[in-house]
Amino acid sequence: MSLEPEPVLLEVSGEGIAVLTLNRPAKRNAFDELMIANLSEHFETLKGADHVRAVFVRGAGETFCAGADIDWMKRGGERTEADNEADALSLARMLKHLHDLPQLTVALVHGAAMGGGAGLVAACDVAVAVKDAKFRFSEVRLGLTPATISPYVVEAIGPRMARALFATGEAFDGAYAEKIGLTQYTVDDMAGLASMMEHLSGLALAAAPGAVADSKSLVRFLADEIDDRVLKETARRIAKRRASSEGREGLAAFLEKRKPEWNS
Repeated sequence: MSLEPEPVLLEVSGEGIAVLTLNRPAKRNAFDELMIANLSEHFETLKGADHVRAVFVRGAGETFCAGADIDWMKRGGERTEADNEADALSLARMLKHLHDLPQLTVALVHGAAMGGGAGLVAACDVAVAVKDAKFRFSEVRLGLTPATISPYVVEAIGPRMARALFATGEAFDGAYAEKIGLTQYTVDDMAGLASMMEHLSGLALAAAPGAVADSKSLVRFLADEIDDRVLKETARRIAKRRASSEGREGLAAFLEKRKPEWNS
């Protein structure tokens, strides 16, 4: 029997408020294969949970989500491009499961939301961040691209802002995240996050659940659909980057705590 804690915890209140907690605080709640699979399972369960009215996603410890786990990235560097594509597709489909949930979905961000962590934020309907939380699409610094999260980020902040932040890898705070539309609310501290959770729970419970689901479906109909073709193409693109000379050098430099060759 494993003594490892569950990578994701799910609690549902009697009122139907679900809280998903990323539960790898020692790893800053970074993604690995197990966490991605666990999140997908929970999202699939919640999809058919008619009594659930809102789904909150938060992180245990000091960080919301630091993106990809270093050991997971290292394993990816040793795999074939085809294996990397399958791995990336698992992440892409997990984000799609979150994006397509019929309930109101809310990210509660503190500490940092980096790379894939920022993708989780973008895939939710609503996001609340502590004002000094740190965000970054840092993939270009590793010779990679934010491919699998890109459909949700572009949907949230628009193509031009996404292009700027993807290409520069510049860090920004919670206040800027609200300014560009990645989040909708900024709070001062953890108490503010708790207060906004209560406020948004009240809004979710006051809304007819079928109307919420239909409203979300309406927006998907009017916007460009994120379909399986998009998921497969984004997975292919990140797999190709991971197998590239820049991707391999970026990962090696990161693991060896040195500057990559393009920044030496």
